[in-house]
Amino acid sequence: MAQEIKNSSDQNRYHKEIDAVQYLSFTMENEEYGVDILRVQEIRSWEPVSRVPNVPYYEKGVVNLRGSIVPIIDLRERFDLKFSDYTPLTVVVVLQTRDGNRTRTMGVVVDAVSDVITIDKNKIQKAPDFGSKVSNEFIAGLTSVNERMVILLDVDKLLKLEELENHNN
Repeated sequence: MAQEIKNSSDQNRYHKEIDAVQYLSFTMENEEYGVDILRVQEIRSWEPVSRVPNVPYYEKGVVNLRGSIVPIIDLRERFDLKFSDYTPLTVVVVLQTRDGNRTRTMGVVVDAVSDVITIDKNKIQKAPDFGSKVSNEFIAGLTSVNERMVILLDVDKLLKLEELENHNN
């Protein structure tokens, strides 16, 4: 009987862990954003990129990442936020995206990485229907962490490569 109670307790602890997700949080223009930590491949300091002609203005170019060519997008420009010079805190977050059966690697330039945060899935709210700095199509949800609002981004929708592919064909 005591064993059954222990197993039940373990199952409850396990279920609580399943309801939590981790996000890498970062800042841009005094706003905090998050991406699913399981999509983050690495965080790199900013380095100059090789420019690619005829791509949207927010696509800064490409870098060679251990033999793979990785497109780099300035997320601030993608969200139409005001221009800001890159600083020593500026980083590139390298993300894995899924487009159908394909997995692709892309980098996003952000002002600074903040933290890895653990969020209860039940506390994630839907994106509001009214205007915001970020188009709602990119927002997976909103949550409050330590009394600050974090905008959770949908990596797959955010980094669609349709425009890049159309320019390359």
